[in-house]
Amino acid sequence: MMFVYPAIFHQEDNAYWVEFPDLPGCQSFGGTLPETMAEAQEALAAYVLTLLEQGKPLAQPSDIGAISPEDGFTSLVACTIDQYKETRAVKKTLTIPSWLNDRATAMGVNFSQVLQEALITKIQA
Repeated sequence: MMFVYPAIFHQEDNAYWVEFPDLPGCQSFGGTLPETMAEAQEALAAYVLTLLEQGKPLAQPSDIGAISPEDGFTSLVACTIDQYKETRAVKKTLTIPSWLNDRATAMGVNFSQVLQEALITKIQA
């Protein structure tokens, strides 16, 4: 699942650091802009995953147009948490109406993927 948050990039002494206004304490740094962006993506993924694992709510991302930094510039940073989260599968048994099963099967729906996406959406609410 993809997460996108605005970030403020700052330059100091031939290096950069980045902060996320909506996520207190989520910061990173790098020597170049590409390196800083990569580090920002990793920091964002770790922060989001930690909140989800702790059952804490995620802040809604601010409108990037509403952020006016005194120094630096604002950019969106996107990440996915798939590569960082525990990937051990847990088997679940569930019941759905037969008509729904038939239609979804005929469409080639991946039941596990749909359930995972729905659960992530639900726990973010």
